Amino acid sequence: MIPALSVPSPVEESPPDTRCRILATAERFFREIGYQKTTVADIAKTLRMSPANVYRFFDSKKAINEAVVARLIGEVEARIAALADRPGLTAEARMREVIVFLHRDAVGRFTGHPRMHEMVEAAMSESWDVCRHHVDRITAVLERVIADGAARGEFAVEDPAVAARCVHAAIVRYCHPVLVVQCPDDFVPDLDAMIAFLIGALKAGRAAPAH
Repeated sequence: MIPALSVPSPVEESPPDTRCRILATAERFFREIGYQKTTVADIAKTLRMSPANVYRFFDSKKAINEAVVARLIGEVEARIAALADRPGLTAEARMREVIVFLHRDAVGRFTGHPRMHEMVEAAMSESWDVCRHHVDRITAVLERVIADGAARGEFAVEDPAVAARCVHAAIVRYCHPVLVVQCPDDFVPDLDAMIAFLIGALKAGRAAPAH
């Protein structure tokens, strides 16, 4: 008699895996039809689960929206953090790379992923909690670069925290999802000119090298 083959028990998916699948599915819908038209029922049906099961992991559609935005801007934060810590570059060069990346990311999302841009624009305009934290993290990255530049003698800055907030305020036009679209180009200098101005301001007062 041939013994019966044992059938392995189905592997139960862990809560983090389920959350990730929900967010990945939601983000796909958001990119294709927009976050406002996407429903929890759409997400649940695609994942072959009930809406009630989705609500076990996210207590509202707004929570899903914020989590998708958090994933998106988390990638931005990781990228600028890596640029800020690049070895072998001056603080000036790292500052330039961080600002240019923030600008290109905002413009690229508007031109390449308009529905995601719409979502991030709404998140910033309505001051979703995730976006307030995002602003703080960008400022912290700028502060780190400025503090390092001051320690190396590149920048003449007494308070890197204040200087970082000033730089961030100056570049908002180039990286805010609303302003990057709506603010007229003839109202502001081009990005290179603004960066040169800011670097000059950070260096102002630095002692000239001895000859």
